[in-house]
Amino acid sequence: MTMEMGIVFALLVGTILLFVSDRVRMDLVALIVVTLLAASGIVTPAEAVSGFGNSTVIMIAALFIVGEGLYRTGVAAAAGNWLLRVGGASETRLLLYLLPVVALLSAFMSSTGAVALLIPVVLSMARKSGMQPSRLMMPLAFAALIGGMLTLIGTPPNIVVSNALKSEGLEPFGFFEFTPIGLAILLVGMVYLIGFGRRLLPSALVGGNEDEPDLNNLIRRYAIAGQLHKLKVQAQSPLAHKTPVESALRTEHNVTVIAIARGGHLLSAMIPVLSNTRIEVADELWVYGTQEDIKRFCSSHSLISAGHPERDIKRMRQRFGVAEVLLPPDTPLEGKSVREGQFRERYGLSVIGLRRRNEVQQVSYRDTRLAAGDTLLLAGSWEYIRALEGRRGLVLLQTPLELKEIPSHAQRAPLALLILALMLICMTVGWLAALPTILLAAMAMILTGCVSLTEALRSMNVTSLILIAGMLPLAKAMEASGALGYVVSHLVTLLGGASPVLLSAGLFLFTSLLSQFISNTATTVLVAPIALSTAQLLGVNPEPLMMTVAIAASTAFATPIASPVNTLVLAPGNYRFADFAKVGIPLQLLALGVTLLLTPMLFPF
Repeated sequence: MTMEMGIVFALLVGTILLFVSDRVRMDLVALIVVTLLAASGIVTPAEAVSGFGNSTVIMIAALFIVGEGLYRTGVAAAAGNWLLRVGGASETRLLLYLLPVVALLSAFMSSTGAVALLIPVVLSMARKSGMQPSRLMMPLAFAALIGGMLTLIGTPPNIVVSNALKSEGLEPFGFFEFTPIGLAILLVGMVYLIGFGRRLLPSALVGGNEDEPDLNNLIRRYAIAGQLHKLKVQAQSPLAHKTPVESALRTEHNVTVIAIARGGHLLSAMIPVLSNTRIEVADELWVYGTQEDIKRFCSSHSLISAGHPERDIKRMRQRFGVAEVLLPPDTPLEGKSVREGQFRERYGLSVIGLRRRNEVQQVSYRDTRLAAGDTLLLAGSWEYIRALEGRRGLVLLQTPLELKEIPSHAQRAPLALLILALMLICMTVGWLAALPTILLAAMAMILTGCVSLTEALRSMNVTSLILIAGMLPLAKAMEASGALGYVVSHLVTLLGGASPVLLSAGLFLFTSLLSQFISNTATTVLVAPIALSTAQLLGVNPEPLMMTVAIAASTAFATPIASPVNTLVLAPGNYRFADFAKVGIPLQLLALGVTLLLTPMLFPF
């Protein structure tokens, strides 16, 4: 063993120990690896930082933009809603539908791409169903990796072994020859992940923000729970043909109209400039007010309560919400009444709650005087709530989780779907290579307004990108130093005289182990010739060994750096390094058992 080999092995072991310890952020560990490799001289400085320009990293960054376009236009939420409708709030049923979907998608496109596209969908599902993302993200990644085993184009290792057979004058694998084994592993994997494996997944967020409020939390914080009412306007009501301003609903009756439902559509009545928006007979008014104020208001204005159907509330919350703001010390609103503050005119929103020195205050629009340090709960259209950020005179403290679910470019959803469909068709049919296809799709998302440039830049998961880019040069250093060849030669010596089944098991374990630390493509390129030569030496059919190598290369389940797919779900799932080993190693062993059982039956030795 040379000194360079020793350095690389020490760096690999040290990296793994740092990952397992969870004492240092993984992206920082990756940057340390890049720095030490550049200083070591084993690879050139340019090669040490080459991962940041690697096509895989660029492709993943572009896919983040495509995924953000689907999220911002509401396509991701719609897909999540469909899965929630068919799966309900049951974690088991959700996984039962989600895992085959991502596996099927991965069978015909990059598993990395499939996961990048589905992360917004799964996050949306988790929020709406009240589940932690950690319960869904790792199964999503593992199903995508298994999906790559289903077809020839599902993952690069399948193509590598097929081409290796062809280069030796042998019959290459057909498009669906991987399917029986891949499908069996998918079924076994689903049973494991939905059953025992799910118990190994972390249930609580690790380092996440569990205190981020939703609408209900903010409403309870301001003691206005139960103050949202839906009232129907009767024919004899004095409100008919008048605007809320003309009727002095806030100043005279202490009632705030949030929205008007007319003919099944919600019309905002919170912007004073809409003075021509008149309340009509049979309109349904969504209003905030205390029970006493609402009772008096209904009695004096011929209104009846229309109840609180859950469906209507969900529809309401698609258009309207709340936000918490702070009045800073230099606020021009100091000493003014809520009415004089003209919140509708300034911000398009209405004050429905006030806290002073952490105590809830009753709000009188005419008499309550504002003071610096007050926190207010403003209600209105999500569009105007988004516009609060950066506005003078207020400090935006909190917006509810529901705001993340409201698409900011919903009108461009058909364009986003068209771009996605064209991208998938180009990648499946092979009209363009994957990288330019995805780059074109990302650019189209920006140019068509499906996602703004600012939103696109914010969408990129920097932690994942740095981790992937930082670990790629380590694989190159293993090759350049001869460390990889050293390990391979000892494997050949160890397994050279073994029986075909034992040889297959050894190749599977070695390939799977190697793929935890270097790319599955690089692993297959290195191990496939060994499997081919060993088969020729033993006088056995090389097909079962080559199939074993391809399947094993895709079982990168045990570490978050084993595959870009795992790295992508690391941050959204708030996982630790050890979580992957705990859930992934049993799945690897199950895949080993299925492969050793079926491969000799389908491809006899």
